[in-house]
This record gives sequence, C-alpha cells and structure tokens, in this order.
Amino acid sequence: MDNRFGLDRRVTLAGPLALDSGAALAPVEIAYETYGTLAENGGNAILICHALTMDQYVASRHPVTGKPGWWLQMVGPGKPIDTDRHLVVCANVIGSCMGSSGPASIDPATGEPYGMAFPVITIRDMVRAQAMLLDHLGIGRLKAVVGGSMGGMQALSWPATFPDRVEAAVVIASTARHSAQNIAFHEVGRQAIMADPNWRDGDYYGSGSAPAAGLAVARMAAHITYLSEAGLTEKFGRKLQARDAKTFGFDADFQVESYLRHQGLAFTDRFDANAYLYITRAMDYFDLAEEHGGMLANAFRETRARFCLISFDTDWLYPTRESRAVVQALHAAGARASFVELSSPFGHDAFLLDSPEMNRVIHGFLRNGG
Repeated sequence: MDNRFGLDRRVTLAGPLALDSGAALAPVEIAYETYGTLAENGGNAILICHALTMDQYVASRHPVTGKPGWWLQMVGPGKPIDTDRHLVVCANVIGSCMGSSGPASIDPATGEPYGMAFPVITIRDMVRAQAMLLDHLGIGRLKAVVGGSMGGMQALSWPATFPDRVEAAVVIASTARHSAQNIAFHEVGRQAIMADPNWRDGDYYGSGSAPAAGLAVARMAAHITYLSEAGLTEKFGRKLQARDAKTFGFDADFQVESYLRHQGLAFTDRFDANAYLYITRAMDYFDLAEEHGGMLANAFRETRARFCLISFDTDWLYPTRESRAVVQALHAAGARASFVELSSPFGHDAFLLDSPEMNRVIHGFLRNGG
C-alpha cells in the first residue's frame, strides 16, 4: 500500500497556510486515518469531517481511550459509507489535540508549545488545511464530504470554499452559523477553563498540572446541550445515585449529577483545554452567509454539488429550522438538495448513535450518486 494511506498517519506540510485572521501557519501538521483504497482514477474518495470533541479515529480504535471508532455504525465494509467502494479519509482538524497543528504543538519560532500564541482559526481554515492534505494524498476531487455538528459546518464550507472539488455533501445536525445561544454556552465553558488556576494563561504544558477541573466543567455544560430533556428524564428523572435518601449536602445526590461529573472527568483524559478554547471559538465565528456578502445562497452559487441535510426533532442545539434555512438557500442558489427530519429521543447526539433511518438515508444518497 502507498505509505500515504492507512491508519495513524501524520504528515508535515511546509505551508504556509493563510488563515482568515490574517496570520499564517507553517509548517502545517495533519494527523489522519484512511480506510479503503483509492481508485485508479482517484474518483472514489469520501472525506469525513469530525465534530468538536471527536478526532480522526472514525472507524479505528482510539489510542488514548482504547475505545472503538466513534462512527463504526456508519463507516466500514458494506456500511452506508462503504470502505469496499470508497477511500474514506478523516483528518484531525487544526487547532485540535490529536496530532494536527494546535496550541500544544511546538512553535518553530520558540521551540516551545504555542499555547495561546497559536493563531485563532476558523472552520474555513480547517477546510483549507484538509484541502492541503488531499493535495498531498493526490485527491483532486471528492465523491462526497460528510459531517455532523461541527463536521457539518465543514461539510457546508467545503463546496462553498472549493466549489469544483466536491460532488456531494452530507450535512447532519448542523447549521450555517452559530447562534447567540450557542456562543453563550461556549463562553461558559471557556470561562470555566480560564478560571482554573492551573490554566496559567494557557502556559501549562510541562507544568505537570493541566486545568482539568475547568475543562471538566466546560464539558459538563456542553454535554447538556447534546442531550434532550425527554432523554434525560427517561434515563435519569430525579432518581438518586446509590442512596436511599438525599444527603442535604452537595455530593452527587442525583444520578444525572453523577453522570455529568463522569462525563467531565473522562473528557479530561483525552482532550486539551487550550484546544477546546480554540475550536469552540472557531465554531462561534462560523457564519457562512457573512463570508459571502451576507446572503447564504451566495455560498452555493458556484458549486454543482448535490446536498443531503438531516436534522433530528429533539435537537435543540442545532434545531431543524437551521437545516431548513440551509435548504432554502440551496434552492435559491439552484443547488440540488434533499432534506429529512428524523425522530429521535436523543437530542443532538443522535447523529453519533445507531440510527437505521439515518443509515438508510445516507446509504441511498451516496449510492444514488454512483
């Protein structure tokens, strides 16, 4: 096999990568995974874009947690994203902490980790970095780009940024811009991190004490937005945690409290606090209409890609109206677009869970395109 393809790959590209902020990043390190084989004509590649706290290990074991890939029900031989038919690429976004350039990377100018000297990035910057990787892999055009949540933002940005490089886009539980409420939740998380005395203005690498408490609180706050009230009520209600009566103290009396604490602590084992700051800021800056003269339809006028949008009825983080707004803009631009709202009790996280209906929609959309 070509040594550019396979599992646990990393490449250092000279760059520079021009960023929306006006800064430039060089070199550009990208960690990625590939599954399947690139066709001789290079026309069978699918790019999967990951969400905020995910990574490139979409269908392979995570090296830190040991857990299986985060989208195994979607990616693999004979699955909706079929690795027998396609070369599937998933890259860790820049700004993250699983091998791609981010605040924990070494700044060549100082020989020390960037910390908060790392340039602020955008969703479009992430997409440009992915395009550099595809150039390195010899992939000029994508059969499809697929993503949920923040990955869906990238999937929308791809045909807007590189209209001639994408044949199809699958956008799941996502939006074309971050709302004031979304920004507000992210700011709570960022402030929790920066209030942790171990944050040290982002200069905690090598100190032996990362801002784990602040990062855990940030994760707890965000995790609530990924769920639905109905799902929380069904799973936890007001049930007590391993006790018969309230303690009249501030221990985790309720099961839902214990659950959130566990989610927060587990997150600190696999994620970097500074990376969380940078990626949430990139999401908050995302406004595809703003990037194209204030009109969302303008973002899609140059592309001939076809689009599939999927939303979930209990997702209040990126509710169905956000997907409908994108579909309306696509139709206004003359783009081919299909849309479905699926029913699920699991809120925003439904796109990560096994959903036969979602599987059928994506399978049909990708197969109908050849």
